[in-house]
Amino acid sequence: MRIFVTGASGHVASAVIPELLSAGHAVTGLARSDRSAAVVEGLGAEVRRGDLADLDALSAAAGEADGVIHLAFDHAQQGSGDLAGAVAADLRAIQAIGAALAGTGRPFVGTNATGAMALAGFSGVLTEDVTLPGGPRIDAENSVIALARQGVRSSVVRLPPTVHSHGRYGFVSGLIEISRATGASGHLGDGSNRWPSADTRDIARLYRLALESAPAGVRLHAVAEEGIPLLEIARTIARRLNLPVAGITAENTEKHFGFLTDFVGSDNPVSSRRTRDALNWTPSHPGLIADLEQDPDLAPTAP
Repeated sequence: MRIFVTGASGHVASAVIPELLSAGHAVTGLARSDRSAAVVEGLGAEVRRGDLADLDALSAAAGEADGVIHLAFDHAQQGSGDLAGAVAADLRAIQAIGAALAGTGRPFVGTNATGAMALAGFSGVLTEDVTLPGGPRIDAENSVIALARQGVRSSVVRLPPTVHSHGRYGFVSGLIEISRATGASGHLGDGSNRWPSADTRDIARLYRLALESAPAGVRLHAVAEEGIPLLEIARTIARRLNLPVAGITAENTEKHFGFLTDFVGSDNPVSSRRTRDALNWTPSHPGLIADLEQDPDLAPTAP
């Protein structure tokens, strides 16, 4: 199949594109800059210049493709404090892609974050059948799923906050940066809240399986480890960086964790049992703690 991939120069795409190519698919990746285009070409994909704001380009590329994987999200805009703007742009892009695919029966694999469900108020173990009526990124998820009623074989992959491989760890990379900057590896309260995780290469295989065979209208969990306590993560970072572990009080959360303030206290255990059964997906790469322990670049900063 000819697959159009947004967010094609990002961390997840760095594994998804080779996975698709190795399975015999042709890939065109969206790139908004020369740097991004070089990354996409280096992965072996063709380049389509544009960004999420170029709805005509998105629609045209989707209409020419046999399937779409939507990985793009403006994390820089989110990080600058404009989450609403990033969410709105994502939703408009999904609507443009969906309109181009309507009535074709072609696959459209969207992306959400398991953490979005926790931030929206869900508590307990998140399963694939849990839905919420709306919220940041949840509206986009629901829009992708709704395309199943318009003749699109749509599905959504929910990503954990700790997508890791090759020295990149999702939100845990932020914790590492903060630890180096503050001189302590922190956790909120007693650190018993949990974050799920998965290796990028296992996630890439799930995206391919979803593209090739997921039924219309399903939500899938790209989760290998259901939930790792933040205390365990903090202790591992502290050990690798030769720093003390610090329990951060609620009143000092923003001062210590900065941009991770909204996330560091979230308890987000996630089951992927139904995803594994439905698509015969079995994660096989090392877990987060093992990845951190094996990283040769994770070491104390020289004074």
